[in-house]
Amino acid sequence: MKNKLFTGVLASALLLGACGSDDNAGGDSGDKIEWRFGHLADENHIWHQTAEKFAELVEENSDGQIEITLYPNNSLGGETDTINAIQSGTADMVISGETLQNWAPNAALMAVPYAFRDLDHVKSVVEGEIGDQIQSEIQDQAGLTALYYHTRAPRNLTSNQPIESPDDLSGFSMRVPNVPLFLDAWQAAGASPQVMDFNEVFTGLQQGVINGQENPVDLIQSGGLAEVQDYVNRTEHVYSWIYILVGNEQYNELSDELKEVVQNAAEEAQALGDELYESEIDNIEQELMDSGMEFVDVDQDAFREAMMPAIEASLDDEQLELYNQILDVE
Repeated sequence: MKNKLFTGVLASALLLGACGSDDNAGGDSGDKIEWRFGHLADENHIWHQTAEKFAELVEENSDGQIEITLYPNNSLGGETDTINAIQSGTADMVISGETLQNWAPNAALMAVPYAFRDLDHVKSVVEGEIGDQIQSEIQDQAGLTALYYHTRAPRNLTSNQPIESPDDLSGFSMRVPNVPLFLDAWQAAGASPQVMDFNEVFTGLQQGVINGQENPVDLIQSGGLAEVQDYVNRTEHVYSWIYILVGNEQYNELSDELKEVVQNAAEEAQALGDELYESEIDNIEQELMDSGMEFVDVDQDAFREAMMPAIEASLDDEQLELYNQILDVE
């Protein structure tokens, strides 16, 4: 299936390449191009397994002209640090989602609480006009080109006591990513949220700096959070997706032939990521239960109702219009 992520950006990328042939010298001359790819997941995570396949295909099909070195576990720094490093030229690729709203405001819509019904709804949005618009804004405003994406398991709240409704959040200190909307929504629900990089979460929980955090089950597992949290509360407050991105400058320096190699590898990586997701998410939940975590059903309607005023207040007019368009997507 044709990778839809390249529609809308390929024409401009090729035009830039045509207008700046001198910039493509690295791709045309046969010199090796080395990309540093940092992300927050561990080596067993779906994202890393898929990234390994992507890197392998790119190196193989470019005859070694492009070499991609992976840096899992935030070893290049946190997500925001890696994006900043790409923009300054000391890194090249990253996996990022709603954090991109700090550069491209409409990226906030990638993970608005209770905006998406399920993963089919997410796919309809990301592969449609709204997804194209968000992707273009990320390219223009964050300087990053999306290559492929992963759908994500829903975000759930972890804790050391059951949390079944917003009433249980009083005095509950929790980590959220660097997403202002998440801060506002959880504060409105009654919690005390604070921004923290994911690589600090385990220690923060272990030392009692925070009482809980919210993430999909795959990151709960890869972060080893079963060692420091007892409950996964099924708030399912966010269904979303996350992009695998490369810096615009790095991408546009490639020859047309090397762009095609990268695009083809991205298409294969997309298919592998979908396959791994289907086979692994249920297994991950079972492994978390086997590790001692208990899954708790919650009053999702109560969480939605508590968060909605903050969601609407946090979105500007353009974002609110886009939010309502997302709700209407079949």
